[in-house]
Amino acid sequence: MVRKEKTTTGMRLPPQHQGLEVKIPSFFRCPISLDVMRSPVSLCTGVTYDRASIQRWLDSGNTTCPATMLHLPSTDLTPNLTLRSLISHWSASAASCSPVAGSAAFFAGPSPAALVRQVASSGADPSAALRELAAYLSDDDVDEFEKNALVGAGSAAETVAFVLRRKGEQISVAGVEAAVRVLAAIVALDGIEDPNKKRVAAGLAVDAAASAASLARVLRGGSGLEARIDAARLAEFLLANAGAEAKVAVAESSELVAELVRLVGPVDEKGGLDKKAMDTGLSCLAAIAGSRRAARADMVRLGAVPAAARALHATTEPSSSAKALRILESAVGCAEGRAALCKDAEQTVPAVLDKMMKSGRDGAEAAVAVLWAVCHKYKDRRAAEAAAASEGGLTRLILLLQSGCSAAARQMALELLKIYKVNAKSCLAGYDSKTAHIMPF
Repeated sequence: MVRKEKTTTGMRLPPQHQGLEVKIPSFFRCPISLDVMRSPVSLCTGVTYDRASIQRWLDSGNTTCPATMLHLPSTDLTPNLTLRSLISHWSASAASCSPVAGSAAFFAGPSPAALVRQVASSGADPSAALRELAAYLSDDDVDEFEKNALVGAGSAAETVAFVLRRKGEQISVAGVEAAVRVLAAIVALDGIEDPNKKRVAAGLAVDAAASAASLARVLRGGSGLEARIDAARLAEFLLANAGAEAKVAVAESSELVAELVRLVGPVDEKGGLDKKAMDTGLSCLAAIAGSRRAARADMVRLGAVPAAARALHATTEPSSSAKALRILESAVGCAEGRAALCKDAEQTVPAVLDKMMKSGRDGAEAAVAVLWAVCHKYKDRRAAEAAAASEGGLTRLILLLQSGCSAAARQMALELLKIYKVNAKSCLAGYDSKTAHIMPF
């Protein structure tokens, strides 16, 4: 790759500064753009590029490293935090002696700090300021150190989280949605450090019940599907990073659970499911199911079982199937959940069996736990008959036993085998009794 020399600055210095020059270390420059890197990331070859430049290269269909021209077995981009820190310190020192270097970072309109102050002002409508903050955080040209400084020292996370906790104040759905966009951007950005991301959860957890109500409000009346997905992801992030008391408050929010069930789908009058929305909704519902046993009955009442069953029929993604199976596993732990599953046993039980070997180890063990609960422990006749009649059901149980599953799953699978009547006419129907090579998960 031929590289051309580039001058230190792209503009002519004013007369009073023409004797000044800022020397830029060569390894601070992106090998593609030759500009100082704003967000340095490394490829698997070890070469570091500016994120915007290398992303454009990859998005153009290239599968090689631009500097070495080696084939890329992986296109994952890993933030180079050490180099980013060095560039940040150099930028700060260069700015103190060069007006040109100090003016490199530019953001039109009010400064981000001023926007945060506008959001914090109790007498102002925060919607416009929040939208500008979301645009600032989503701008790839803004240095990620500046974003981290805004979230950390600038207290942007806590200030915006307070918008979701406000009670008795007239904030439009658009305002709450804009706040969700800002917080979701903070959580999603690779360049934001984990301690700063956790400031989002800490800010929401101060009044988790009010935060959950605001997230449910966006899920119910957001301007589009992306806004609803952002709200669900934020709820899941809160569940993963908050304390026990906050988790209980989120799990007990009936309006939030109801909107998550609705997010799973269908999303239109024709019964269509959006894969991204479905997976996000399942992920958050699975987190709620795993955080509080007492929430099971409420989830069942609000329709989590048929939603998970629809997802099993619709998805081909192992991760989505595993989440749906974990929701069903939690649901059958209560009588209401077992009744909801067995109500449509002829459709749901075969779907569980079908996904048993298609959803990874966790999904397989969740599937066998669901079947064991309804068919063996509580002996529901409809569920047992549906399992026995399912084509390939016996085969899947045998494959599970041979796959190195946990001791508990193995015991449940052995007990489930009893529902299959093996005789001379139906001996291991559909199962090849010859030597088979069983692939692990």
